[in-house]
Amino acid sequence: MAKQVRQVTQARAVPAGRQGRLSRVGRAVVVGLRSLGGRTIAMIAGAVAVALAVIVTGIVLSRHDPSRPPIPATRARHYTETDACLLTDRQGINGSTAAAVWKGMQDASLKTHARVNYTSVTGQQSAANARPFLNAMLQGSCEVVLAVGGPEVTAAQETTARYPKLGFVLIGSGGGGKAGTNVAWVPDGDGLRAGVAAAVERAVDAQS
Repeated sequence: MAKQVRQVTQARAVPAGRQGRLSRVGRAVVVGLRSLGGRTIAMIAGAVAVALAVIVTGIVLSRHDPSRPPIPATRARHYTETDACLLTDRQGINGSTAAAVWKGMQDASLKTHARVNYTSVTGQQSAANARPFLNAMLQGSCEVVLAVGGPEVTAAQETTARYPKLGFVLIGSGGGGKAGTNVAWVPDGDGLRAGVAAAVERAVDAQS
């Protein structure tokens, strides 16, 4: 019968010199910590926490999905110094005709980078009441003036001859009489949006 021998590994004893050195290091660490104030220890702990947070954030960001397309940089839109201003009735751009005109102005702005805005005539809906609103636009920075609505178009039409350097885009059939070279009529109906966009583009180009 074979005799089984069980081998036992004995733990190796740490030399006395090494134990002494470890003890001295431990005591030095304890003494150093005791010499530090509570505020200093808190600052060290905070710095360690911040460092760990930075490391974790870097690891998370480095594991992003490479198949996901990068987010494009946002570019600010640059406008020219030309302003196209719309004069409307009290409904503003909520009316169907004015809404189509406003959309046409926005289409033109995308191509020409001209700024667009509108002013609503409040109070009595008459050419006489529309004139002060129109004059405020003319005295401002408007180089291209649009008008939609009977009283508003009439007020603008009466003003075109006094401002030959400005461009006017009027919505309607023409109202009779000879229009100046700075006036463009756009008929209401189908194609109003595209017609306004084209007229505004030409007027803006003429200002440059």
